[in-house]
Amino acid sequence: MVAISQRFAPPGMTLMQKLGAMSWGLVALLLLTAGLGFAMLYSAANGSLEPWAARQMVRFAVGLCLMVTLAMIDIRQLHRWAYWIFGIALLLLIGVEVAGRIGMGAQRWIDLKIFQLQPSEVMKMALVLALARYFHGQTGEQTRKWTSLFIPAGMILVPTVLVLRQPDLGTALLLVAGGGAVMFAAGIALRWFAIGAGLALGSLPIGWQLLHDYQRERVLTYLDPERDPLGAGYHIMQSKIALGSGGIFGKGFMSGTQSHLSFLPEKQTDFIFTMLAEELGLAGALLLLLLYLFIMAYCYGVAFRSSSQFGRLLAIGVGVTFFLYVFINIAMVTGLIPVVGVPLPLISYGGTAMMTLMVGFGLVASAYVHRDIEVPREPGGSV
Repeated sequence: MVAISQRFAPPGMTLMQKLGAMSWGLVALLLLTAGLGFAMLYSAANGSLEPWAARQMVRFAVGLCLMVTLAMIDIRQLHRWAYWIFGIALLLLIGVEVAGRIGMGAQRWIDLKIFQLQPSEVMKMALVLALARYFHGQTGEQTRKWTSLFIPAGMILVPTVLVLRQPDLGTALLLVAGGGAVMFAAGIALRWFAIGAGLALGSLPIGWQLLHDYQRERVLTYLDPERDPLGAGYHIMQSKIALGSGGIFGKGFMSGTQSHLSFLPEKQTDFIFTMLAEELGLAGALLLLLLYLFIMAYCYGVAFRSSSQFGRLLAIGVGVTFFLYVFINIAMVTGLIPVVGVPLPLISYGGTAMMTLMVGFGLVASAYVHRDIEVPREPGGSV
């Protein structure tokens, strides 16, 4: 125990003191949110812990242990590891190109025998770490120079291109938006974002030609779901029916007709929010959104209390990534944006996404525990 304390704790702070300083409020919020997810997965399996709820509980327990472990690691150590972690995640993405496993028409996973790893999920937090370290080493004057854009833009674009090749448009959007949020928080001038948005809009015709057939079909279905109600538009139409039929207080736990009569597809993953809204109604949906709001507020609160730029950007990056998960999934299942296959955090069934988020919250917890620790600034943000 003494050896572990000396390794993880900064001078003058023992491991037990660190545990006492742990952000247990965040842990409580995650437990409540994940518990709601377990209940919905139990309902999705018609009153059985198998095959989804029991596995999700195990994954969450492992993720929670991982989160607490990361919180115990000195934030200065995370700063030193940031580029290495990003490099490993990038190599894993390249590995998908070489030996990735194809599933549901996409090549996104690496088979590690014990479990299937999705490197694009790992990259989300690795990118936040790398960008936080880079901008921590920049002064305000350096950040405002246009030359400071090249390295962070490359950090975002290279993995984004690799993810688009899998193809995985939803994760690519998360990487671009999450990376852009960290750059904005670091102080990059707004004109560069305006220029980037203009270039993106101008390249839409080219981007449309590069989309796969099923991706174009998703966009056309979003514009007019009734053009193919029994085919491409089936998912979103059934989702809207389930959302509307729940009313204020829902049909009751395990009593949703759309989900339990198998009208609602992917009810345990991408469309679990509509099942929740059907069974628990608007009240249940608002409760979940309130929990999400508290989690995001906690992340931003940690950012404001951190004494280092690295800790601030780390907490903001994780908070924005979490927000994007929530926004894209709910906007997707309510028909506000095309279906892109992003899970609902802590609720949807899935292993890699769950672990990615728990690692992210571990980084936030580390920033909170070490909020008064000064992280050395490397001149020029050198790599």
